[in-house]
Formats: sequence, structure tokens, C-alpha cells
Amino acid sequence: MNAGFAIGNLKLNNPFLLAPLAGFTDKTMRALCAEQGASLTFTEMVSAKGLKYGDRKTRKLLDLKDSELIRYCEDLKCIGAESRIGGDGEDRPASHRQRRTGYQIFGSEPPILMEAAEELAKCDNGVLDLNCGCPVPKIVNNGEGSALLRNIDLLYQCVSAMVTGARKGAGTDSGRNTLPKPVTAKIRMGYELGENLAVEAAKAIEAAGAAAITVHGRTRQQFYEGKADWQVIADVKKAVSIPVIGNGDIYCGQDAIRMMDETGCDAVMIARGALGNPWIFREAIALWEGDCLSESPTDHERIDMLIRHIEMVCADKGERIGVKEMRKFVGHYTRGMQGANAVRRQVNNIEDAKAMIELLQKLKK
Repeated sequence: MNAGFAIGNLKLNNPFLLAPLAGFTDKTMRALCAEQGASLTFTEMVSAKGLKYGDRKTRKLLDLKDSELIRYCEDLKCIGAESRIGGDGEDRPASHRQRRTGYQIFGSEPPILMEAAEELAKCDNGVLDLNCGCPVPKIVNNGEGSALLRNIDLLYQCVSAMVTGARKGAGTDSGRNTLPKPVTAKIRMGYELGENLAVEAAKAIEAAGAAAITVHGRTRQQFYEGKADWQVIADVKKAVSIPVIGNGDIYCGQDAIRMMDETGCDAVMIARGALGNPWIFREAIALWEGDCLSESPTDHERIDMLIRHIEMVCADKGERIGVKEMRKFVGHYTRGMQGANAVRRQVNNIEDAKAMIELLQKLKK
């Protein structure tokens, strides 16, 4: 069996991570991907300012499920004795317990980021990640997300502030020991089309004390169009000593393994490829462990998982909100199925879970 993967003091048993996806990676999606093997998942990105000023919606994004708790041992060699997605490890000391979920934060003001990191370091999440890659105008226009790539000095200051805050927040909270929280950052290769700032940014992030860096092989101006440049990931891997996590154009298990082989990256972060396809983690792990490629899920299995997804979201958020949010997932789960186009059109007019499930059941016939 391959050795596990570590981000600072957080030891994971495989190198396949679920990316933070705004509007998608809520508690339910994270749980379903973790069941299929994702060793670390991330919340939707949260605003450092929102935390400071007590925004209720921001706080809600930080909610974690009990099933996201991971208890791990000191030595990576011990990980093989635990289950594929973390094991229960009840004999581990309390100070060695963290969740297999990271919080991703966005912001551009070092003092506020430091304050947010200090607070969140006392939580049970596994990692604190700074978003330096979001291309959305409302984020970029505030100097946040991928806009930080235009000011490497500020980028350094933001990461350094989070590292300082995470260290200040570690210790004992309400009688419970907490580990120092690893700080990571996620970047794009640059801002303007054709620009490549990844190595410069990565070196600054490493110097600021980050425990790992994720590199998406597109610029901000590309958004999600075109082909991701994996060579950029390889260049960053050669330039820094901290772990490098590759991201971009991973749509199947073979893609994940190919990225690791071609770039030398330490781990792979899977984003849009996991939408409607939590099995991608199972596939990647099987190949990474040298097993035969696992069988693709049947249409019946995909519909059953979709129905379960609907039920879990409705239980968590209420039926009205749950049904509305699940409309965007239907297209991902049913892609390529016979009759799926008609079902997707009808789903947009459905208001209750029972009717949505009954409609989806028809795709199994």
C-alpha cells in the first residue's frame, strides 16, 4: 500500500482531496465524497470579514458533520491499519483528533485574516486555506481571490498573518487540546491571460509559513475555459519544498493518476469532476493502490445516490431550500442517461422532494 499524505501535522491516508466549490461543497456533498474515499474535503469559501462581523450565513458555512471527524496516529505507517476514509481510532488521544474537512477563507486584509485564523484554529477542522484563485468579479473587485496574485507582497502578508493567527489559536480551548492548524493557499497560475506567476507566488506562500499549496493551471481571465496547464504545477513542485497539490481538469480516476505522474505533485484536488460523481475518489484510490480500475456506477446506482443526496440535503436544510439547491445537481448525476434531458427540464418546476424523487425514479426503468 502507498504511504499516506501529510499537510503539516494533518496526516491523511490518500492524496485525493475534494476542492472547495461555492454553492456545492456543503455538508452533504462532503460526506458523500468522503464515503467514496476523499481524504480531505473543504467547505465553501467563507469571508474573513463575515466572520469578524458575525454574518449568520458565513457562520452557517462552517458547520461540520460528526462524521467528518478523523482521528489519526503520529506515524504515517500506522495509517494503513485504519479504514480507507479515516477509521474511528477511538484509542487516539483527544489532542490528535481533527476533522477531515478544511475551512477555506477569502480576504485581503492581514489583520482580519489573522483574527479569523486565530478563531478557527480552535475548531475541529483540519486545515485553514486561503483562497487566492477565485475568479468571480465580486471577489476580485474587492482585491480578494485571484486578485492577490497581482500583489505578491500582500499575498505574503496575508498568508503570514494566517499562520500567526493559527499558531496563536492553538493550545487549549474550553479544556480541550487543539493542534496547531496547518495553513495552506490555493492559487491560479496568474491573473491575465498568458501570465504565469505561479512559481513566484508559491515561493512567497512557502516563505510565509504555509504547509502546502494548491495550484490550478489556469489564469483568472480563463475562469474555467480552455485546458489547464499542468506544466505550471510541475514547475511549482520543483521550486518549493512544501507539498504541492495539483488542480484542474480532473474528470476521472485516470486523470488524477496521470497528473501525479506528469507533474510530480504530492496530491490532487478534484473539483468539478466530483459533481454528480463522488465515485471518482474510489476510482483514483484503486489506481493509486495498484488495483484494477473499479467499475463505473450503473445508472441505477447514480439515481440511488442522487436520491440519497436529495434526502440528506432536505434533512439538513429543509425541503424548500433542499429541493431548490438539488436542481443544479440533477444534471451532473444524470449526464448521458436516456431521457435525462426531459427530466432536467421538469425538475426546474418541482417544489417538493417526493415529486422530484418520483420523477428521477423513472430514469431507472
